[in-house]
Amino acid sequence: MTSVVERFLKYVKMDTKSDEESTTVPSTAKQLELAKVLVKEMEEIGLVNVSLDENGYIIGELPSNIDKEVPVIGFIAHMDTSPDMSGENVNPQIVKNYDGGDIVLNKEQNVVLSPMEFPDLREYVGQDLITTDGTTLLGADDKAGIAEILTAVEYLINHPEIKHGTIKIGFTPDEEIGRGADHFNVQAFAADFAYTIDGGKIGELEFESFNAAAAKIKIQGRNVHPGYAAGKMKNSILIANDLVGRFPADEVPERTAGYEGFYHLNSMKAEVEETILHYIIRDFNRENFERRKQFVQHAVEEINKKYGEGTAILELKDQYYNMKEKIDEVKYIVDVVHEAMEAVGVKPIVRPIRGGTDGSRLSFMGLPTPNIFAGGENFHGKFEYVPIQSMEKAVEVIVKIAELFGKR
Repeated sequence: MTSVVERFLKYVKMDTKSDEESTTVPSTAKQLELAKVLVKEMEEIGLVNVSLDENGYIIGELPSNIDKEVPVIGFIAHMDTSPDMSGENVNPQIVKNYDGGDIVLNKEQNVVLSPMEFPDLREYVGQDLITTDGTTLLGADDKAGIAEILTAVEYLINHPEIKHGTIKIGFTPDEEIGRGADHFNVQAFAADFAYTIDGGKIGELEFESFNAAAAKIKIQGRNVHPGYAAGKMKNSILIANDLVGRFPADEVPERTAGYEGFYHLNSMKAEVEETILHYIIRDFNRENFERRKQFVQHAVEEINKKYGEGTAILELKDQYYNMKEKIDEVKYIVDVVHEAMEAVGVKPIVRPIRGGTDGSRLSFMGLPTPNIFAGGENFHGKFEYVPIQSMEKAVEVIVKIAELFGKR
């Protein structure tokens, strides 16, 4: 049987970075290379009805080994890694029996993973950590989830004494750019509910997510030679500054936590002639979410009143909603995870997801999908790491969930 670590180290060496500028599905062809590897592996370990569709979505099935009807459950993870940092030439390093001190990731570039900057490291003293080499991300988000799911189902196949119902496996592309559920075929997946194995530290259990929207604001200026610009130039950069200054300074990601929402200026492309702002809008409460969108609309209207109609053009689009609305209807699927974690010695950490997950949209597509830890820390950057013991516990939790539903 292949270990979760062996699988993980194999997967992270394949570059699967997604591309938000791409219009293809999946957004990068290299995601399909990992998909083909996973399909072959799924068939080799004994999963049935394994398929890879034209959009890069994988579905597989572990048949029931009991003679009674129990819920069909699914486990889902995503294949892509963040476009924020290189996922090419990933060179993972294993730190055995971590001593609680600094970890030199890259001596030449002086890249150090330190508990002074990342205090959560102290929680893993004595454990074995997989880190980057300080030049790329690691890819635990979410290749750890993929490795854990396949290791768990292989364990169930090799231990038929553990009784379980039908288990569906799904691997998706493009989650990191918000498209992971775009072409997910809920009907073909045919599960009663599912779990994404895509959370952070050990114990995380999430069934509340933001309501989310994206705002693109295009500000049209007028460029004239600065020596002759009096009364003629319309500097879109300065107008953009006026607009940005209207947003509440404390309602930003770096000043909010827990259930607090925010506005996040994600990018700006600015020249005198034209400036384009990209905001994301987040709130757990649906009424507050609608209020935030109205605020943005009003701010753009005020800019147009001040600088002339058509100066600012807003494109506002909802992205996903708080999964809690749907999961509350089947709350027992969260209770079973609680029981599973406690049974294998993991303390559940229940908190809202301050980010996106495929489960948010899937829940509104008819597949209630809470999120469970994959074990990684510091996702999307060169300081990313994952404790091996956390991955092993995630495997145990998946196996126990299958077992508990087999007894229902």
